[in-house]
Amino acid sequence: MYPVSRHVQRLELREFTTDDTDAVYAIYGSREATEHLSFEPRSHDEVGQILERSIASATAEPRTEYALAVIERDGGELIGFARLATDPHQQRAATIGFALRPDRWGAGYGVETVRLLLGLGFNDLNLHRIWGARSPLNTASAKTMLTAGMSQDYTIREHIQKNGVWRDSVVHTILEREWSEHSLADQA
Repeated sequence: MYPVSRHVQRLELREFTTDDTDAVYAIYGSREATEHLSFEPRSHDEVGQILERSIASATAEPRTEYALAVIERDGGELIGFARLATDPHQQRAATIGFALRPDRWGAGYGVETVRLLLGLGFNDLNLHRIWGARSPLNTASAKTMLTAGMSQDYTIREHIQKNGVWRDSVVHTILEREWSEHSLADQA
């Protein structure tokens, strides 16, 4: 599926372009924005390479990764990076991840981003199960995924090594039928 373009009133997900490097660097180069992510802040060159790979993978057949720009519709500014990747080891399953610019935290954009990713996965890609993992200390991400309709399921012990220290990951999941029920409840 290419190109992807999904939106809600305040946000849009769209394909990345090479012009997005500086805006993504404002997120992936930020120590604050990457504090709870699985990697250290990236250099500008590393962000450029990530975008090159993301742009190339967008037209792969079959497409297995959807790395998408999170755009604030009022003004067209890139404020985040959203990702859905299908899992070759699980039938009709994918993982999601997202990162927003710190100056946009606390405004509900995370919930909207997760819901856009879930809609892509369930409505467009016909997935059965979607999961996302977070740092145990990232309570804002926990609240975001729970508000979007996901359940906190389990902990993967010592899943991520960052700064030479092993860290657990807390896994949140949602099934297709739960998404359908949650989406209908939102519309009521």
